[in-house]
Amino acid sequence: MISSMTAFARSTRSGALGEFTWELRSVNHRYLELSLRLPDALRSLEPRVRELAAREVHRGKLDLGLRYVAASEVQALNVNETALAALLAAANQVRSHLGAHAASLNPLDLLRWPGVVQSTDTGNQEALETEALHTLTTAFGELKAARRREGERLAELIEERAAGVLTLAETIGTRMPAIRDAWRDKLRERIAALGVPVEPARLEQELVLAAQKGDIAEELDRLAIHVKEIRASLTQGGAVGRRLDFLMQELGREANTVGSKAMDMDVTQAAIGLKVLIEQMREQVQNIE
Repeated sequence: MISSMTAFARSTRSGALGEFTWELRSVNHRYLELSLRLPDALRSLEPRVRELAAREVHRGKLDLGLRYVAASEVQALNVNETALAALLAAANQVRSHLGAHAASLNPLDLLRWPGVVQSTDTGNQEALETEALHTLTTAFGELKAARRREGERLAELIEERAAGVLTLAETIGTRMPAIRDAWRDKLRERIAALGVPVEPARLEQELVLAAQKGDIAEELDRLAIHVKEIRASLTQGGAVGRRLDFLMQELGREANTVGSKAMDMDVTQAAIGLKVLIEQMREQVQNIE
């Protein structure tokens, strides 16, 4: 089963430690690119989160964000005496310069200064990280399921257009003998209208050479081979986006050659139809992991 690179997932878990909410968004990208937002209390998780993301997702631009709300119970606090003393000394120094204009300092403002207040419950850090990772694993499960559902829809669209490519190629192949005969007759008529004597053997040789230049049998065969490879990749599943992108390039190359060798307007129109279908497939393939 193939996966799209475009999806969204959210997972929330509440417990004794608080509430953890992960939001994951992914869009198409040539490689795996991670953007991570963590609360200060859980920034130490970043290496493990990146490692988990690399295992779960192979391609795509992935944004991960964690929102953590601590449990409602009031935690015991420990004042960092050293940091507080340094801050008070600095405040007194500033007040001495301000003189009578110095505004009174609010102790709560001092307590909000980074590093002044520390939680005594440092043993809970490992439990917090474990809970956050469990929630993230659930979120990744939802994200991958969404990517697979979207991948199924993309596979259906690609299969429809691949079938259209085969139909056009078969139509061109079926009509090529009649097109070549009509082209040869028309060329003979033009030569006859010129009134210039031409040896029959030489004329036939030139007609054969011209017909060979306009022969597209090999291109039609390769179109069928590439479509077969596309279907095999869709069936195989996994991270096949780059392989499918390569096959789109090969299909486009064959369609361009068919158009350049077209011997009549019908083949030209069919070649345009091939290019339209291939371009539609290419757009879908850009979203496949």
